[in-house]
Amino acid sequence: MRTQDFSAGEAVSPSLAERVVAWQRTHGRHDLPWQNTRDPYRVWLSEIMLQQTQVSTVLAYYDRFLARFPDVAALAAAPQDDVLALWSGLGYYSRARNLHRCAQAVMEQHGGAFPRSSAVLATLPGIGRSTAAAIAAFCFGERAAILDGNVKRVLTRALGFSADLSQASAERELWARAEALLPATGMEAYTQGLMDLGATVCTLRKPSCLLCPLQQTCVGRAQGEPTRYPVKTRKLKRGQRSHALLWLEQDGRLWLTQRPDSGVWARLWSLPEYEDPAALQRLLAALPGQGEALPAVEHALTHFDWVLQPWLHELPAGDAAARAAAQALLPAGRWVSVEEAFEMGLPAPVRKLLERHGG
Repeated sequence: MRTQDFSAGEAVSPSLAERVVAWQRTHGRHDLPWQNTRDPYRVWLSEIMLQQTQVSTVLAYYDRFLARFPDVAALAAAPQDDVLALWSGLGYYSRARNLHRCAQAVMEQHGGAFPRSSAVLATLPGIGRSTAAAIAAFCFGERAAILDGNVKRVLTRALGFSADLSQASAERELWARAEALLPATGMEAYTQGLMDLGATVCTLRKPSCLLCPLQQTCVGRAQGEPTRYPVKTRKLKRGQRSHALLWLEQDGRLWLTQRPDSGVWARLWSLPEYEDPAALQRLLAALPGQGEALPAVEHALTHFDWVLQPWLHELPAGDAAARAAAQALLPAGRWVSVEEAFEMGLPAPVRKLLERHGG
């Protein structure tokens, strides 16, 4: 199926934009904590947190983050470990590392003020084209198109855009369509409206077409199959991993190690990890005390599914020699209480494991 040409997109653009704006003002979301503000720090923080994450999950993190880091200067001055600790459980931790780097760049390169144009915003760490446009539209009124996952879904269905978005040329064409649809005024309501439509009405599997302000002109609905859009044929082949985790405890304290600066869960604190379960069993056999296998934890990451088999082993209470012997066999780390661990940057499955069995 061929996509509509530019003239068709331009012909429907006023109607589409006006309907989105009118719907947003009446039916859109207005009470989220990052709305009704032109503070680029708060808008930027929400945009980064909302990447790959649902609003319901972000709400609690957003408030806690602002309480600890109320402005870009406070965030830039904080140790990265503190940022990761507060982000713990939100996932996609490269966002937190880039958030910290971006705050430092704003302080060092822009005198503590966020740039006012999407073009300059997009040069900052962790800010892509769509996020830059959202900040510029919401905070500075710039007429700039956004194209996050929700908006791609709304526009491809509304326009019947059937080009394969796994191809860079199709992605560029959709950007051009999005820019052609921009209204002359009302950018904030239009931008928020597209986001809200994708999040609440034009959903991935069961769109509520009868509630949509674009239902009369939506090509996907007219064809009777809106869920065929957006088209993206290239799918990543998911991998499988399996590792063992050692929960070593003595006198109410456990041994945590900090992960490398790159890779999965970079710089987070975690239980020692073993690719070879037999190696862990040999280590456990050399340790005094007693232990048991805990239920395996299954964790899905972007590119692979991970099975983590935790082993809980408790050293004899008060035995300093046993503790010293164990440390000699372990990767570098430190002893912390479970309560202290919860204040550190922990991967979500490790945090859940401690919550479940750490009482």
